[in-house]
Amino acid sequence: MSPVLAGVLQLLALVVALGLSYRPLGDHMAKVYSSEKHYRPEKWIYKAIGANPNVEMRWPAYLRGVLAFSAVSVLFLYLLQRVQGSLPGSLGFVSIDPDQAFNTAASFVANTNWQSYYGEQAMGHVVQTGGLAVQNFVSAAVGIAVAVALVRGFARSRTGELGNFWADLVRGVVRILLPISVIGALVLVACGAIQNFAGIHEVGQFTGGSQQWNGGTVASQEVIKELGTNGGGYFNANSAHPFENPNGLSNLFEIYLILVIPFALTRTFGRMVGSIRQGYAILATMATIWLGFTALMMWTEFAHHGPAFDIAGGAMEGKETRFGIGGSSIFAVATTLTSTGAVNSFHSSYTGFGGGITMLGMQLGEIAPGGVGSGLYGMLIMAIIAVFIAGLMVGRTPEYLGKKIGTREIKFAALYILVTPALVLCFTALAMALPTPANSMTNSGAHGFSEILYAYTSGANNNGSAFAGLNADTQWFNSTIGIAMLLGRFLPMVFVLALAGSLAEQTPVPETAGTLRTEKPLFTGLLVGTIMIITGLTYFPALALGPLAEGLAA
Repeated sequence: MSPVLAGVLQLLALVVALGLSYRPLGDHMAKVYSSEKHYRPEKWIYKAIGANPNVEMRWPAYLRGVLAFSAVSVLFLYLLQRVQGSLPGSLGFVSIDPDQAFNTAASFVANTNWQSYYGEQAMGHVVQTGGLAVQNFVSAAVGIAVAVALVRGFARSRTGELGNFWADLVRGVVRILLPISVIGALVLVACGAIQNFAGIHEVGQFTGGSQQWNGGTVASQEVIKELGTNGGGYFNANSAHPFENPNGLSNLFEIYLILVIPFALTRTFGRMVGSIRQGYAILATMATIWLGFTALMMWTEFAHHGPAFDIAGGAMEGKETRFGIGGSSIFAVATTLTSTGAVNSFHSSYTGFGGGITMLGMQLGEIAPGGVGSGLYGMLIMAIIAVFIAGLMVGRTPEYLGKKIGTREIKFAALYILVTPALVLCFTALAMALPTPANSMTNSGAHGFSEILYAYTSGANNNGSAFAGLNADTQWFNSTIGIAMLLGRFLPMVFVLALAGSLAEQTPVPETAGTLRTEKPLFTGLLVGTIMIITGLTYFPALALGPLAEGLAA
Protein backbone atom coordinates (compact mmCIF):
# COMPACT_ATOMS: atom_id res chain seq x y z
CA MET A 1 0.00 0.00 0.00
CA SER A 2 1.36 3.41 -0.93
CA PRO A 3 1.95 5.96 1.87
CA VAL A 4 -0.55 8.35 0.24
CA LEU A 5 -3.30 5.73 0.16
CA ALA A 6 -2.54 4.76 3.76
CA GLY A 7 -2.91 8.39 4.81
CA VAL A 8 -6.22 8.79 2.96
CA LEU A 9 -7.62 5.58 4.50
CA GLN A 10 -6.65 6.79 7.98
CA LEU A 11 -8.48 10.05 7.34
CA LEU A 12 -11.58 8.22 6.12
CA ALA A 13 -11.57 5.92 9.17
CA LEU A 14 -11.29 8.96 11.41
CA VAL A 15 -14.23 10.70 9.72
CA VAL A 16 -16.39 7.58 10.11
CA ALA A 17 -15.52 7.24 13.81
CA LEU A 18 -16.29 10.91 14.46
CA GLY A 19 -19.56 10.62 12.53
CA LEU A 20 -20.68 7.65 14.60
CA SER A 21 -19.93 9.49 17.85
CA TYR A 22 -21.40 12.86 16.87
CA ARG A 23 -25.06 12.34 17.66
CA PRO A 24 -24.91 10.25 20.88
CA LEU A 25 -22.15 12.33 22.48
CA GLY A 26 -23.66 15.65 21.44
CA ASP A 27 -27.09 14.68 22.77
CA HIS A 28 -25.55 13.37 26.00
CA MET A 29 -23.74 16.64 26.65
CA ALA A 30 -26.94 18.61 25.99
CA LYS A 31 -28.73 16.49 28.60
CA VAL A 32 -25.87 16.92 31.08
CA TYR A 33 -26.06 20.71 30.98
CA SER A 34 -29.87 20.85 30.87
CA SER A 35 -30.57 18.41 33.70
CA GLU A 36 -31.78 19.59 37.11
CA LYS A 37 -30.71 16.36 38.83
CA HIS A 38 -27.49 16.12 40.87
CA TYR A 39 -25.76 12.78 41.34
CA ARG A 40 -24.64 11.79 44.82
CA PRO A 41 -20.87 12.16 44.14
CA GLU A 42 -21.59 15.62 42.73
CA LYS A 43 -23.45 16.58 45.92
CA TRP A 44 -20.42 15.53 47.96
CA ILE A 45 -18.23 17.81 45.87
CA TYR A 46 -20.63 20.76 46.21
CA LYS A 47 -20.71 20.27 49.97
CA ALA A 48 -16.90 20.06 50.14
CA ILE A 49 -16.40 23.32 48.22
CA GLY A 50 -19.36 25.10 49.79
CA ALA A 51 -21.23 25.72 46.53
CA ASN A 52 -24.99 25.78 45.94
CA PRO A 53 -25.51 24.27 42.45
CA ASN A 54 -29.13 25.43 42.26
CA VAL A 55 -28.39 29.17 42.34
CA GLU A 56 -28.49 30.78 38.89
CA MET A 57 -25.69 33.24 38.11
CA ARG A 58 -25.59 36.38 36.03
CA TRP A 59 -22.49 36.83 33.90
CA PRO A 60 -20.38 38.79 36.47
CA ALA A 61 -20.94 36.08 39.10
CA TYR A 62 -20.24 33.32 36.56
CA LEU A 63 -17.02 35.09 35.56
CA ARG A 64 -15.97 35.50 39.19
CA GLY A 65 -16.37 31.74 39.63
CA VAL A 66 -14.20 31.04 36.57
CA LEU A 67 -11.46 33.45 37.63
CA ALA A 68 -11.48 32.51 41.33
CA PHE A 69 -11.28 28.78 40.60
CA SER A 70 -8.51 29.31 38.05
CA ALA A 71 -6.51 31.61 40.36
CA VAL A 72 -6.62 29.03 43.17
CA SER A 73 -5.59 26.34 40.65
CA VAL A 74 -2.57 28.37 39.53
CA LEU A 75 -1.48 28.95 43.12
CA PHE A 76 -1.94 25.29 44.11
CA LEU A 77 -0.03 23.94 41.11
CA TYR A 78 2.74 26.50 41.58
CA LEU A 79 3.22 25.57 45.24
CA LEU A 80 3.08 21.84 44.46
CA GLN A 81 6.01 22.24 42.08
CA ARG A 82 7.97 24.44 44.47
CA VAL A 83 7.84 21.79 47.23
CA GLN A 84 8.31 18.78 44.94
CA GLY A 85 11.73 17.98 46.41
CA SER A 86 10.12 17.30 49.80
CA LEU A 87 7.26 15.14 48.50
CA PRO A 88 7.17 11.34 48.41
CA GLY A 89 7.20 9.86 44.93
CA SER A 90 9.32 12.72 43.60
CA LEU A 91 11.76 10.20 42.03
CA GLY A 92 14.62 12.24 43.44
CA PHE A 93 13.77 15.33 41.36
CA VAL A 94 14.35 18.70 42.98
CA SER A 95 11.80 21.46 43.35
CA ILE A 96 11.03 23.48 40.22
CA ASP A 97 12.54 26.97 39.82
CA PRO A 98 10.12 29.88 40.41
CA ASP A 99 9.92 31.12 36.80
CA GLN A 100 9.39 27.64 35.38
CA ALA A 101 6.89 26.74 38.12
CA PHE A 102 4.88 29.86 37.24
CA ASN A 103 5.06 29.08 33.54
CA THR A 104 3.91 25.48 34.05
CA ALA A 105 1.12 26.42 36.47
CA ALA A 106 -0.18 29.09 34.09
CA SER A 107 0.16 26.67 31.19
CA PHE A 108 -1.88 23.80 32.61
CA VAL A 109 -4.57 25.97 34.22
CA ALA A 110 -4.99 27.89 30.94
CA ASN A 111 -5.47 24.59 29.05
CA THR A 112 -2.29 25.38 27.11
CA ASN A 113 0.14 22.77 28.49
CA TRP A 114 3.19 24.53 27.10
CA GLN A 115 6.23 22.69 28.49
CA SER A 116 9.66 24.30 28.75
CA TYR A 117 11.07 21.32 30.64
CA TYR A 118 11.80 17.63 30.09
CA GLY A 119 8.89 15.86 31.78
CA GLU A 120 10.77 12.63 32.48
CA GLN A 121 13.68 14.59 34.00
CA ALA A 122 11.78 17.14 36.09
CA MET A 123 8.39 15.98 37.39
CA GLY A 124 7.74 13.20 39.91
CA HIS A 125 4.61 11.10 40.29
CA VAL A 126 2.83 13.44 42.72
CA VAL A 127 3.17 16.53 40.52
CA GLN A 128 2.29 14.58 37.39
CA THR A 129 -0.82 12.86 38.77
CA GLY A 130 -1.94 15.15 41.60
CA GLY A 131 -1.18 18.40 39.79
CA LEU A 132 -0.88 18.24 36.01
CA ALA A 133 -3.40 15.44 35.35
CA VAL A 134 -6.00 17.09 37.62
CA GLN A 135 -5.67 20.35 35.71
CA ASN A 136 -6.11 18.45 32.45
CA PHE A 137 -9.61 17.59 33.65
CA VAL A 138 -10.74 20.82 35.29
CA SER A 139 -9.27 23.27 32.75
CA ALA A 140 -11.12 21.42 30.00
CA ALA A 141 -14.32 21.49 32.05
CA VAL A 142 -13.95 25.25 32.52
CA GLY A 143 -13.79 25.72 28.74
CA ILE A 144 -16.93 23.67 28.18
CA ALA A 145 -18.73 25.56 30.96
CA VAL A 146 -18.02 28.95 29.35
CA ALA A 147 -19.22 27.65 25.97
CA VAL A 148 -22.43 26.33 27.53
CA ALA A 149 -22.98 29.71 29.23
CA LEU A 150 -22.79 31.43 25.82
CA VAL A 151 -25.20 28.90 24.33
CA ARG A 152 -27.64 29.62 27.17
CA GLY A 153 -27.30 33.31 26.30
CA PHE A 154 -28.71 32.52 22.87
CA ALA A 155 -31.32 30.10 24.18
CA ARG A 156 -32.71 32.24 27.03
CA SER A 157 -34.56 35.54 26.92
CA ARG A 158 -35.49 38.38 29.28
CA THR A 159 -33.08 37.14 31.93
CA GLY A 160 -29.39 37.64 32.57
CA GLU A 161 -28.96 34.25 34.22
CA LEU A 162 -26.51 31.86 32.55
CA GLY A 163 -26.60 28.83 34.86
CA ASN A 164 -24.28 27.88 37.71
CA PHE A 165 -20.54 27.70 37.08
CA TRP A 166 -19.85 25.19 39.85
CA ALA A 167 -22.56 22.83 38.62
CA ASP A 168 -21.31 23.11 35.03
CA LEU A 169 -17.70 22.52 36.13
CA VAL A 170 -18.45 19.45 38.23
CA ARG A 171 -20.82 17.90 35.68
CA GLY A 172 -18.29 18.35 32.91
CA VAL A 173 -15.72 16.36 34.86
CA VAL A 174 -17.97 13.72 36.45
CA ARG A 175 -20.40 13.00 33.61
CA ILE A 176 -18.34 13.64 30.47
CA LEU A 177 -14.55 13.74 30.83
CA LEU A 178 -14.02 11.11 33.53
CA PRO A 179 -16.12 8.26 32.04
CA ILE A 180 -14.64 8.64 28.57
CA SER A 181 -11.13 8.88 30.03
CA VAL A 182 -11.49 5.61 31.95
CA ILE A 183 -12.50 3.76 28.78
CA GLY A 184 -9.88 5.56 26.70
CA ALA A 185 -7.09 4.72 29.15
CA LEU A 186 -7.96 1.03 28.91
CA VAL A 187 -7.78 1.26 25.12
CA LEU A 188 -4.35 2.90 25.26
CA VAL A 189 -3.05 0.31 27.73
CA ALA A 190 -4.29 -2.41 25.38
CA CYS A 191 -2.37 -0.68 22.56
CA GLY A 192 0.83 -0.73 24.64
CA ALA A 193 0.94 2.57 26.56
CA ILE A 194 2.35 2.18 30.08
CA GLN A 195 0.44 2.73 33.34
CA ASN A 196 2.41 2.28 36.57
CA PHE A 197 4.24 4.02 39.39
CA ALA A 198 7.65 2.63 38.52
CA GLY A 199 10.78 4.52 39.41
CA ILE A 200 13.77 5.36 37.24
CA HIS A 201 15.31 2.33 35.59
CA GLU A 202 17.97 1.63 33.01
CA VAL A 203 16.85 0.58 29.55
CA GLY A 204 19.16 -1.45 27.33
CA GLN A 205 22.84 -1.14 26.60
CA PHE A 206 23.98 1.06 23.75
CA THR A 207 27.28 2.10 22.28
CA GLY A 208 28.73 4.58 24.72
CA GLY A 209 26.21 3.95 27.50
CA SER A 210 22.53 3.29 28.21
CA GLN A 211 19.24 5.14 28.62
CA GLN A 212 17.25 5.74 31.78
CA TRP A 213 13.47 6.04 31.84
CA ASN A 214 10.95 6.47 34.61
CA GLY A 215 7.49 4.96 34.56
CA GLY A 216 4.26 6.71 35.39
CA THR A 217 0.51 6.84 34.94
CA VAL A 218 1.07 7.61 31.28
CA ALA A 219 -2.03 6.08 29.66
CA SER A 220 -4.48 7.83 31.99
CA GLN A 221 -2.77 11.19 31.53
CA GLU A 222 -2.42 10.68 27.79
CA VAL A 223 -6.13 10.12 27.29
CA ILE A 224 -7.25 13.26 29.13
CA LYS A 225 -4.49 15.34 27.57
CA GLU A 226 -6.03 14.55 24.16
CA LEU A 227 -9.70 14.38 25.15
CA GLY A 228 -9.52 17.70 27.00
CA THR A 229 -7.42 19.26 24.20
CA ASN A 230 -4.65 19.91 26.72
CA GLY A 231 -1.51 18.44 25.16
CA GLY A 232 1.08 18.24 27.95
CA GLY A 233 3.06 15.02 27.62
CA TYR A 234 4.57 12.81 30.31
CA PHE A 235 7.77 12.72 28.26
CA ASN A 236 9.57 15.42 26.34
CA ALA A 237 8.96 13.62 23.04
CA ASN A 238 5.22 13.90 23.81
CA SER A 239 3.00 11.71 21.62
CA ALA A 240 5.97 10.69 19.52
CA HIS A 241 7.21 8.65 22.52
CA PRO A 242 6.32 4.93 22.29
CA PHE A 243 5.25 4.88 25.97
CA GLU A 244 2.58 7.48 25.16
CA ASN A 245 1.70 6.52 21.59
CA PRO A 246 2.89 2.99 20.76
CA ASN A 247 1.59 2.34 17.24
CA GLY A 248 -0.57 3.45 14.35
CA LEU A 249 -3.81 2.35 16.02
CA SER A 250 -3.12 4.33 19.19
CA ASN A 251 -2.13 7.29 17.02
CA LEU A 252 -5.48 7.28 15.19
CA PHE A 253 -7.34 6.81 18.49
CA GLU A 254 -5.57 9.82 20.01
CA ILE A 255 -6.50 11.99 17.03
CA TYR A 256 -10.10 10.83 17.49
CA LEU A 257 -9.96 11.85 21.17
CA ILE A 258 -8.69 15.31 20.23
CA LEU A 259 -11.56 15.98 17.83
CA VAL A 260 -14.57 14.13 19.22
CA ILE A 261 -15.81 16.59 21.90
CA PRO A 262 -15.21 19.83 19.93
CA PHE A 263 -17.13 18.47 16.93
CA ALA A 264 -19.90 16.94 19.07
CA LEU A 265 -20.43 20.23 20.92
CA THR A 266 -22.01 21.64 17.76
CA ARG A 267 -24.77 19.04 18.21
CA THR A 268 -25.08 20.12 21.84
CA PHE A 269 -25.37 23.72 20.68
CA GLY A 270 -28.14 22.84 18.21
CA ARG A 271 -30.05 20.90 20.85
CA MET A 272 -29.86 23.66 23.45
CA VAL A 273 -30.94 26.48 21.11
CA GLY A 274 -33.76 24.36 19.68
CA SER A 275 -32.44 24.06 16.12
CA ILE A 276 -30.33 21.07 15.10
CA ARG A 277 -29.79 22.67 11.69
CA GLN A 278 -27.99 25.61 13.32
CA GLY A 279 -25.62 23.11 14.88
CA TYR A 280 -25.08 21.46 11.50
CA ALA A 281 -24.15 24.84 9.98
CA ILE A 282 -21.44 25.37 12.59
CA LEU A 283 -20.30 21.77 12.14
CA ALA A 284 -20.07 22.23 8.37
CA THR A 285 -17.90 25.33 8.82
CA MET A 286 -15.54 23.52 11.20
CA ALA A 287 -15.36 20.41 9.03
CA THR A 288 -14.69 22.40 5.84
CA ILE A 289 -11.69 24.16 7.36
CA TRP A 290 -10.38 21.01 9.07
CA LEU A 291 -10.58 18.85 5.95
CA GLY A 292 -9.10 21.63 3.80
CA PHE A 293 -6.14 22.09 6.12
CA THR A 294 -5.59 18.33 6.39
CA ALA A 295 -5.62 17.86 2.62
CA LEU A 296 -3.26 20.79 2.13
CA MET A 297 -0.86 19.51 4.80
CA MET A 298 -0.77 16.01 3.33
CA TRP A 299 -0.17 17.38 -0.16
CA THR A 300 2.64 19.63 1.11
CA GLU A 301 4.39 16.88 3.07
CA PHE A 302 4.00 14.18 0.41
CA ALA A 303 5.28 16.44 -2.39
CA HIS A 304 8.68 15.43 -3.73
CA HIS A 305 11.29 18.17 -3.94
CA GLY A 306 14.61 16.45 -4.41
CA PRO A 307 16.30 13.06 -4.16
CA ALA A 308 15.99 12.78 -0.34
CA PHE A 309 12.22 13.24 -0.48
CA ASP A 310 11.99 10.83 -3.42
CA ILE A 311 13.75 8.09 -1.46
CA ALA A 312 11.69 8.67 1.71
CA GLY A 313 8.41 9.07 -0.18
CA GLY A 314 7.96 12.58 1.18
CA ALA A 315 9.19 14.89 3.94
CA MET A 316 10.03 12.28 6.64
CA GLU A 317 12.45 14.44 8.64
CA GLY A 318 11.19 14.81 12.21
CA LYS A 319 8.42 12.21 11.73
CA GLU A 320 8.03 8.79 13.33
CA THR A 321 8.25 5.85 10.92
CA ARG A 322 5.52 4.21 13.06
CA PHE A 323 3.05 6.84 11.88
CA GLY A 324 4.42 7.94 8.53
CA ILE A 325 3.61 11.16 6.73
CA GLY A 326 -0.13 10.58 6.64
CA GLY A 327 -0.58 9.88 10.35
CA SER A 328 1.78 12.69 11.27
CA SER A 329 0.06 15.24 9.00
CA ILE A 330 -3.43 14.41 10.28
CA PHE A 331 -2.20 14.64 13.87
CA ALA A 332 -0.39 17.96 13.26
CA VAL A 333 -3.50 19.60 11.79
CA ALA A 334 -5.79 18.19 14.48
CA THR A 335 -3.56 19.41 17.28
CA THR A 336 -3.08 22.93 15.92
CA LEU A 337 -6.67 23.49 14.80
CA THR A 338 -7.63 22.61 18.37
CA SER A 339 -6.01 23.92 21.54
CA THR A 340 -4.31 20.58 22.16
CA GLY A 341 -0.63 21.15 21.43
CA ALA A 342 0.28 17.46 21.60
CA VAL A 343 2.71 16.42 18.87
CA ASN A 344 3.70 13.09 17.32
CA SER A 345 6.28 14.75 15.08
CA PHE A 346 8.40 17.91 15.15
CA HIS A 347 6.58 20.75 13.42
CA SER A 348 9.87 22.59 13.02
CA SER A 349 11.02 19.85 10.63
CA TYR A 350 8.01 20.15 8.36
CA THR A 351 8.40 21.86 5.01
CA GLY A 352 8.22 25.64 5.07
CA PHE A 353 4.59 25.64 3.95
CA GLY A 354 3.76 22.71 6.26
CA GLY A 355 5.06 24.60 9.27
CA GLY A 356 3.05 27.62 8.14
CA ILE A 357 -0.13 25.52 8.04
CA THR A 358 0.32 24.48 11.67
CA MET A 359 0.89 28.11 12.63
CA LEU A 360 -2.10 29.38 10.63
CA GLY A 361 -4.32 26.76 12.25
CA MET A 362 -3.63 28.31 15.64
CA GLN A 363 -3.94 31.86 14.32
CA LEU A 364 -7.47 31.14 13.08
CA GLY A 365 -8.31 31.07 16.78
CA GLU A 366 -8.37 27.26 16.96
CA ILE A 367 -12.03 27.08 16.01
CA ALA A 368 -12.10 24.24 13.49
CA PRO A 369 -13.13 22.45 15.61
CA GLY A 370 -11.08 24.15 18.32
CA GLY A 371 -10.56 23.26 21.94
CA VAL A 372 -13.21 21.72 24.17
CA GLY A 373 -15.58 24.63 24.69
CA SER A 374 -13.24 27.31 23.39
CA GLY A 375 -13.69 26.10 19.81
CA LEU A 376 -17.46 26.43 19.99
CA TYR A 377 -17.56 29.85 21.62
CA GLY A 378 -14.82 31.09 19.28
CA MET A 379 -16.80 29.93 16.25
CA LEU A 380 -19.99 31.52 17.58
CA ILE A 381 -18.13 34.82 17.96
CA MET A 382 -17.06 34.52 14.34
CA ALA A 383 -20.66 33.76 13.37
CA ILE A 384 -21.73 37.02 15.03
CA ILE A 385 -19.06 38.90 13.05
CA ALA A 386 -20.24 37.22 9.83
CA VAL A 387 -23.87 38.15 10.55
CA PHE A 388 -22.79 41.73 11.25
CA ILE A 389 -20.91 41.93 7.94
CA ALA A 390 -23.94 40.53 6.09
CA GLY A 391 -26.15 43.12 7.79
CA LEU A 392 -23.85 45.92 6.64
CA MET A 393 -24.02 44.67 3.06
CA VAL A 394 -27.82 44.69 2.90
CA GLY A 395 -28.47 47.61 5.25
CA ARG A 396 -30.35 45.56 7.86
CA THR A 397 -29.90 45.23 11.62
CA PRO A 398 -28.03 41.93 12.04
CA GLU A 399 -29.72 39.08 13.92
CA TYR A 400 -28.46 35.67 14.97
CA LEU A 401 -30.71 32.99 16.46
CA GLY A 402 -33.42 35.57 17.10
CA LYS A 403 -31.12 37.96 18.94
CA LYS A 404 -30.20 41.42 17.62
CA ILE A 405 -26.50 42.04 17.21
CA GLY A 406 -26.27 45.64 18.30
CA THR A 407 -23.45 47.98 19.29
CA ARG A 408 -22.89 46.32 22.66
CA GLU A 409 -22.70 42.80 21.23
CA ILE A 410 -20.40 43.68 18.36
CA LYS A 411 -18.00 45.49 20.72
CA PHE A 412 -17.64 42.36 22.82
CA ALA A 413 -17.11 40.25 19.69
CA ALA A 414 -14.54 42.71 18.30
CA LEU A 415 -12.60 42.76 21.57
CA TYR A 416 -12.60 38.96 21.56
CA ILE A 417 -11.01 38.68 18.12
CA LEU A 418 -8.47 41.47 18.78
CA VAL A 419 -6.99 40.43 22.12
CA THR A 420 -5.14 37.28 21.01
CA PRO A 421 -3.47 38.75 17.88
CA ALA A 422 -2.37 41.73 19.97
CA LEU A 423 -0.67 39.42 22.47
CA VAL A 424 1.00 37.33 19.75
CA LEU A 425 2.32 40.18 17.64
CA CYS A 426 3.37 42.47 20.49
CA PHE A 427 5.30 39.78 22.37
CA THR A 428 6.90 38.54 19.12
CA ALA A 429 7.99 42.08 18.25
CA LEU A 430 9.49 42.57 21.72
CA ALA A 431 11.36 39.27 21.58
CA MET A 432 12.84 40.12 18.18
CA ALA A 433 13.71 43.70 19.14
CA LEU A 434 15.48 42.91 22.40
CA PRO A 435 19.01 41.43 22.22
CA THR A 436 18.70 38.58 24.76
CA PRO A 437 15.60 36.59 23.63
CA ALA A 438 17.00 36.09 20.13
CA ASN A 439 19.88 34.10 21.64
CA SER A 440 17.42 31.27 22.31
CA MET A 441 16.90 30.68 18.57
CA THR A 442 18.73 27.68 17.11
CA ASN A 443 18.17 28.88 13.54
CA SER A 444 18.63 32.28 11.94
CA GLY A 445 16.63 34.00 9.24
CA ALA A 446 13.04 33.14 8.41
CA HIS A 447 13.06 29.84 10.28
CA GLY A 448 14.43 31.46 13.43
CA PHE A 449 11.72 34.12 13.28
CA SER A 450 9.15 31.33 12.88
CA GLU A 451 10.39 29.76 16.12
CA ILE A 452 9.58 32.95 18.05
CA LEU A 453 6.29 33.64 16.23
CA TYR A 454 5.17 30.05 16.73
CA ALA A 455 5.97 30.15 20.48
CA TYR A 456 3.79 33.20 21.17
CA THR A 457 1.10 32.04 18.75
CA SER A 458 0.98 28.74 20.62
CA GLY A 459 0.99 30.37 24.06
CA ALA A 460 -1.58 33.12 23.48
CA ASN A 461 -3.92 30.75 21.64
CA ASN A 462 -3.63 28.17 24.45
CA ASN A 463 -2.19 25.52 22.16
CA GLY A 464 1.11 24.50 23.77
CA SER A 465 2.99 22.93 20.85
CA ALA A 466 6.36 24.37 19.84
CA PHE A 467 8.77 24.70 16.96
CA ALA A 468 11.68 22.53 18.09
CA GLY A 469 14.86 24.56 18.24
CA LEU A 470 13.78 27.41 20.51
CA ASN A 471 15.24 27.28 24.03
CA ALA A 472 12.20 28.55 25.90
CA ASP A 473 13.49 27.64 29.37
CA THR A 474 14.74 31.16 30.14
CA GLN A 475 13.37 33.77 32.51
CA TRP A 476 12.20 35.91 29.57
CA PHE A 477 10.25 33.19 27.76
CA ASN A 478 8.95 31.49 30.92
CA SER A 479 7.58 34.81 32.16
CA THR A 480 6.27 36.35 28.94
CA ILE A 481 4.76 33.15 27.54
CA GLY A 482 3.19 32.52 30.95
CA ILE A 483 1.58 35.98 30.86
CA ALA A 484 0.46 35.44 27.25
CA MET A 485 -1.14 32.11 28.20
CA LEU A 486 -3.12 33.57 31.11
CA LEU A 487 -4.27 36.67 29.23
CA GLY A 488 -4.99 34.66 26.07
CA ARG A 489 -7.19 32.27 28.03
CA PHE A 490 -9.11 34.48 30.45
CA LEU A 491 -9.48 37.86 28.73
CA PRO A 492 -11.50 36.30 25.87
CA MET A 493 -13.67 34.54 28.47
CA VAL A 494 -14.54 37.94 29.96
CA PHE A 495 -15.90 39.11 26.62
CA VAL A 496 -17.66 35.79 25.92
CA LEU A 497 -19.53 35.84 29.23
CA ALA A 498 -20.36 39.55 28.93
CA LEU A 499 -21.77 38.83 25.46
CA ALA A 500 -23.74 35.87 26.82
CA GLY A 501 -25.28 38.05 29.52
CA SER A 502 -26.24 40.71 27.00
CA LEU A 503 -27.88 38.16 24.70
CA ALA A 504 -29.78 36.47 27.53
CA GLU A 505 -31.36 39.80 28.53
CA GLN A 506 -32.85 40.38 25.08
CA THR A 507 -36.34 39.65 23.90
CA PRO A 508 -36.24 37.39 20.82
CA VAL A 509 -37.18 39.06 17.54
CA PRO A 510 -39.50 37.17 15.17
CA GLU A 511 -38.10 35.77 11.94
CA THR A 512 -39.12 37.67 8.79
CA ALA A 513 -38.57 37.35 5.07
CA GLY A 514 -35.47 39.50 5.38
CA THR A 515 -33.85 37.44 8.15
CA LEU A 516 -30.51 35.90 7.19
CA ARG A 517 -30.90 32.11 7.14
CA THR A 518 -27.90 31.11 9.23
CA GLU A 519 -28.60 27.38 8.88
CA LYS A 520 -28.08 27.42 5.08
CA PRO A 521 -24.90 26.53 3.11
CA LEU A 522 -24.66 30.15 1.97
CA PHE A 523 -24.03 31.26 5.55
CA THR A 524 -21.49 28.48 6.01
CA GLY A 525 -19.57 29.85 3.02
CA LEU A 526 -19.82 33.39 4.38
CA LEU A 527 -18.54 32.22 7.76
CA VAL A 528 -15.56 30.37 6.28
CA GLY A 529 -14.69 33.43 4.21
CA THR A 530 -15.00 35.76 7.20
CA ILE A 531 -12.64 33.59 9.26
CA MET A 532 -10.00 33.37 6.55
CA ILE A 533 -10.14 37.08 5.69
CA ILE A 534 -9.91 38.27 9.30
CA THR A 535 -7.00 35.92 10.01
CA GLY A 536 -5.26 36.80 6.76
CA LEU A 537 -5.46 40.55 7.34
CA THR A 538 -4.21 40.11 10.90
CA TYR A 539 -1.30 37.71 10.49
CA PHE A 540 -0.24 37.75 6.83
CA PRO A 541 2.65 40.27 7.28
CA ALA A 542 4.11 38.17 10.11
CA LEU A 543 3.65 34.92 8.18
CA ALA A 544 5.34 36.50 5.16
CA LEU A 545 8.47 37.09 7.24
CA GLY A 546 8.54 33.49 8.52
CA PRO A 547 7.08 30.34 6.96
CA LEU A 548 6.03 31.90 3.66
CA ALA A 549 9.51 33.31 3.05
CA GLU A 550 11.05 29.95 3.97
CA GLY A 551 8.63 28.00 1.77
CA LEU A 552 9.18 30.22 -1.28
CA ALA A 553 12.95 30.01 -0.85
CA ALA A 554 12.94 26.18 -0.74
